[in-house]
Amino acid sequence: MSEEELNADGWAAIDEALELLYGEQEQKHYGTAIPYMLGGPDPLNGISVYEVREPLPHWHFVTYGFSELYEKESEDPEHSGYGFELTFRLFKPATETEPPAWALNLLQNLGRYVFNSGNVFRSGDYMDANGPIALEADTLLTALAFIADPLLPAIGTPNGRVEFIQLVGITNDELLAMQVWNTLGVLAEMTEHLPLYMTDLQRDSLLKLPAIAEAVRLGSESEGSNTGALYVDQLAWENPADGSVHTLQLGAKQAEIAGKLLRGRLLKGRTLTLAGPEISVSFETGDTPGFEIRGELIILKLDEAAGTALSEIFRPSAGLYSLPGWPELAVRIVPTHITDNEGTIVKTIG
Repeated sequence: MSEEELNADGWAAIDEALELLYGEQEQKHYGTAIPYMLGGPDPLNGISVYEVREPLPHWHFVTYGFSELYEKESEDPEHSGYGFELTFRLFKPATETEPPAWALNLLQNLGRYVFNSGNVFRSGDYMDANGPIALEADTLLTALAFIADPLLPAIGTPNGRVEFIQLVGITNDELLAMQVWNTLGVLAEMTEHLPLYMTDLQRDSLLKLPAIAEAVRLGSESEGSNTGALYVDQLAWENPADGSVHTLQLGAKQAEIAGKLLRGRLLKGRTLTLAGPEISVSFETGDTPGFEIRGELIILKLDEAAGTALSEIFRPSAGLYSLPGWPELAVRIVPTHITDNEGTIVKTIG
């Protein structure tokens, strides 16, 4: 069967949504030469890009491939494929005549992440890129936030529902604010300075604006953190042979955010879970400090004093730390090495 004969109702439904927004404007479409299922490098079938002039000149990228574009294949009747497509609004300099290739590569890389892991993106999510979102660019934007595209509502297709989730470039301190409060709350405070949640590689952190910084502080203090789980790739637990002192280990890069999350969760009586490659550690409130080992899950019960002590130890400073009043537990913070795409260490934290 030729491509022309394929049932492309899912693809057509996305086209129709974009036609409602952009009319007859001819988009730039970047297709995939070799399908992913046949060994091609790019998981997305294509990416369309529109040139937009208001409220500021920008490129609007829309993916094709997270949802089911052709025949229905999944057993979920309510959602098409993963249930979403990604969009991205990128500020367009006056001298730029073509969408930058790095943005197309970024979207395909996110496609690889979803296809390989099975993890999906939803409004309110965030992701640390561990470096500039545009490789080799001089930018402070090193992470991504995800929110519903403000001009593309969810659609129904013959294959199920599809949401349009827009990624937004954010700075490291903005990411930290989203982790200790919540993504949508921080973005709502920033929206006046981010029209249509547009990404501008040249912008500074919006937390340098006192009004936004204060709003985020008040929000996190009053509501606590919505982040109930955090992946920590350097997480480990050591049981001593003599059963004396057990050691919790985590990397310096994630120690600081773990400490802030611990405060933001425990103060509101909420559990925080750190998930690592081999174990998970769950922090819960308790009357007295103690721990319980259930296979690959370690449960730490923290009273107010132990919670405060741990949150102060969790900082980006390598070392072995003991807890006052809890001699059975120690914390080891190990250096975190940040590498480039070739595995070369470009930065060490701790």
